[in-house]
Amino acid sequence: MSTNDTPVDLSRVHLIGIGGSGMSGVAHILLDRGAVVTGSDVKDSRPVRTLRSQGAHVAVGHARENLELAGELPTVVVTSFAAIPKDNPELLRAAEEGIPVIRRSDLLGELMEGRTQVLLAGTHGKTSTTSMTVVALQAAGADPSFAIGGQLNRAGTNAHHGQGDVFVAEADESDASLLRYKPDVAVITNIEPDHLDYFGSREAYFEVFNDFADRVAPGGHLVVCLDDDNAAACGKLAAERGVQVVGYGTSEAAARHPEIAPGAVLVDEALDTAAVAVTVQLRAGESETPRQLRYTLAIPGRHMVLNSLAALLAGALTGADSERLAAGLSEFTGVRRRFELKGEVTGGAFAGTRVYDDYAHHPTEVAAVLNAARAQVEAEDEGARVVVCFQPHLYSRTQEFAVEFAEALSLADACVLLDIYGARETPVEGVSSRIIAERMDAATEVRLEPDFSAAPATVRSLTRPGDMVFTMGAGSVTLLGDEILAELAQG
Repeated sequence: MSTNDTPVDLSRVHLIGIGGSGMSGVAHILLDRGAVVTGSDVKDSRPVRTLRSQGAHVAVGHARENLELAGELPTVVVTSFAAIPKDNPELLRAAEEGIPVIRRSDLLGELMEGRTQVLLAGTHGKTSTTSMTVVALQAAGADPSFAIGGQLNRAGTNAHHGQGDVFVAEADESDASLLRYKPDVAVITNIEPDHLDYFGSREAYFEVFNDFADRVAPGGHLVVCLDDDNAAACGKLAAERGVQVVGYGTSEAAARHPEIAPGAVLVDEALDTAAVAVTVQLRAGESETPRQLRYTLAIPGRHMVLNSLAALLAGALTGADSERLAAGLSEFTGVRRRFELKGEVTGGAFAGTRVYDDYAHHPTEVAAVLNAARAQVEAEDEGARVVVCFQPHLYSRTQEFAVEFAEALSLADACVLLDIYGARETPVEGVSSRIIAERMDAATEVRLEPDFSAAPATVRSLTRPGDMVFTMGAGSVTLLGDEILAELAQG
């Protein structure tokens, strides 16, 4: 709901920063529901062009007159308080005109009203788990609405206005906006300190998940990962407060947390070069009788296996058929920028080298991706190595987790470190990619590359035929994937 729980008139909506992954998603849903949508962004982009083709009025650049792109003032203005400065001319105009200003989370809460709300939260894995849940529910015959922070590979979109009664969305904790929702099924994949620039302390960050657990609607369920002790602890506290809590994870984790009912337990996983064969015991949904389900997962890594268990359990708790949910997980082809294969070099000196792109920007995420990559090259048994081109994201995060980043990146055989992508932050004296490089294992070959345009050639100098090469980070490093492929294809 909106900040004052008063319903908002969504007939004419103006979105500041409309090209962002979150804003563009809710804009798609608004257009599908027949609203007049206007917006602005600092640059033109594919999401902006797509929205224009669907009828949105979008300006490049921020200006007071943008509020009248459709010929009349909007009924509400939507912004991201973290990304959009308070002196934005469109915000100032809205204040002058008395137009309500709400956050994207408020708008999403409005759009979810009247639906069965499935909200996916956690420090890591939100986008992948949300995407798996959507694909599984679609395979089970539902047509859920959804809003995802990334683009589904199969659907080619990050949002959809479905005809079914389920709405699936990410619940972002970075600015505590997840507390705007009232989920029927709330999933917490894991909890680990992050976004300390906003929260100020680890304790405050952890507390937002406890508060989120208390937002579960009467009769709803909190789903927690038992392999993550912090998520399990959150679940235990919530259960003591009367929330219905079910867990998912490995059998060892389920044994460690007997106070939480095991809803989905991993029985077996077998990795080959193409996929992971997963066997799960499910104890929730249309029947409380335990039953074994099998599916194959195209995206490698234990973290992705656990995410698939969360999706299976969340889908089952909405009442969907579990066998069809499992079949849907076998059809999941991934999300853009999550272990996304950009291409393979087919000839020349680097024949067989594959280039991937991944959004990982926290040490735990980096380690999970590189561990999955190493498991895959070992399964192929061809002597291939793992090479990563990493761009640290935010000075505060780099400073806080320099040691952890160094440990995670040392899982690669070779690493190219780009300069820090500051995003909304200004540079901090003494904080650079060098503080990561200085702490990395000597067994990993490390190159600091301050020249972004020179990165493809630097990656090439460290790469051997058949290697797995990753561009990794939350900033502009994603632009390098195609350039690295082209550089390697030259031989």
